Amino acid sequence: MMKKKISCIIISFVAVISSFARTINMQDFGAKPDGKSDNTSLFQKAIDECTLTGGGTLVVPAGRYLIGPIFMKSNVALCLEQGAVLLGNTDITVYHNIFAKIEGSKIPALIYGENIENVSITGHGKIDGQGGHSNFQLGDDSQSSVSRPILLYFKNVRGIHVSDVSLHNSAYWVQKYEACDNVLIHGIKVYSHTNFNNDGLDINGSKNVRISDCFIDTDDDALCFKSESGIYSLCENITVTNCILRSNCNGIKCGTGSMMGFKNITISNCVIYKASEDNRRHWKDKFPWMGITSDKTVIAGIALECVDGGEMEQISIMNITMKDVQTPIFIRAGDRKRVSPDKISTIKNIQISQIMAVSESLLASSITGIPESRIENVSISQVKIISPGGTNQEYQPSVPEKRAGYPENRMFGNILPASGFYVRHVDNICFHDVKIQTRLPDKRPSFYMDDVKHEAFSLCTFPKAFHKACW
Repeated sequence: MMKKKISCIIISFVAVISSFARTINMQDFGAKPDGKSDNTSLFQKAIDECTLTGGGTLVVPAGRYLIGPIFMKSNVALCLEQGAVLLGNTDITVYHNIFAKIEGSKIPALIYGENIENVSITGHGKIDGQGGHSNFQLGDDSQSSVSRPILLYFKNVRGIHVSDVSLHNSAYWVQKYEACDNVLIHGIKVYSHTNFNNDGLDINGSKNVRISDCFIDTDDDALCFKSESGIYSLCENITVTNCILRSNCNGIKCGTGSMMGFKNITISNCVIYKASEDNRRHWKDKFPWMGITSDKTVIAGIALECVDGGEMEQISIMNITMKDVQTPIFIRAGDRKRVSPDKISTIKNIQISQIMAVSESLLASSITGIPESRIENVSISQVKIISPGGTNQEYQPSVPEKRAGYPENRMFGNILPASGFYVRHVDNICFHDVKIQTRLPDKRPSFYMDDVKHEAFSLCTFPKAFHKACW
């Protein structure tokens, strides 16, 4: 059924674009595929001419085309043929000079589109941002981050189709879809380990999004949903399926930015494991107290974080295989007070099932709210977790609240008081057919319930009984 839906969507996108008569072969248009000549003005001229005639397709034959920032327009398709490579200009001032003139835009991009509709980037070619160039090595503080260009950035766009292309070596996030509607991302290949903030795919406050059959291998979060400042819309009505996600940070993440929230998101049939490169994280050396047993690891396989006043509900994640993870599942409701002092995040109606996880650290899965925002209605079923084990202490008598802390698996300190799940400030949680296994004996209980109301266990297997703190 899902494949049929995707096929129909692809056909509809193709029908929309192909209905416009104009087709421009970029070499015939004068573009030079030598990797040195600046083709920015030619690409922009071709896009503008297509728009003036009602739309059209830019066909990019095999070759290496140097471009600076280009702006997509409505009803324009960019088709990269096999062997075609768009190379991002490495002169960072080119991006700054252009984007400084755009009202409200803070982050530059190689390919940008705003307030348009019906656009596509397809084909078996590649877009390479050359983000490893020394001009882009500006560090990871907030100011330098927004100085580096994103590879693809679409804002307030209705009808986006990105398929089959390879996206490599961004100087910042690889791609960002912000306040967009009706987005289809299918069969893309993402590889980026050249800079800080190399998220593979960011969806920010967008709705009606379908992501399928993608391969993502990045230094930062592989797949990330956000609800950031200035975007007054939820991330909602989203499906993700059949993806391979490799990361040095999080495999699947909702957050950290969570001002409006997340609703009706289904993720299925994905594989998560360590990135192919680790050029800057080195978790095992940086945090020896975490008991990390592998040189390269994913921080959390699944991270659901709502900490900025937004709402998270109706999230379903199923049939996920993960390995090389520090923490398989991390769910956190917090209060960073980024919206208003009176608005506190909420998380409810979360279903996670059919998970096979191999953990490589002592930081167990955790599901934690705060006293003012208890997580509600969580179902964890058909889950098997294998972790290193080997701790000699039974449990910590106190785990800090960290209500305003940055949400991450290590936010509570050296070790959690459970080998499987630490759960706090939660109402109505069910564990069904959950198996916890440690490779070495572990003195911690498999489950630690801390201020939990209405918990239920059925058909669970674990090496040591659960502990429930008294409140």
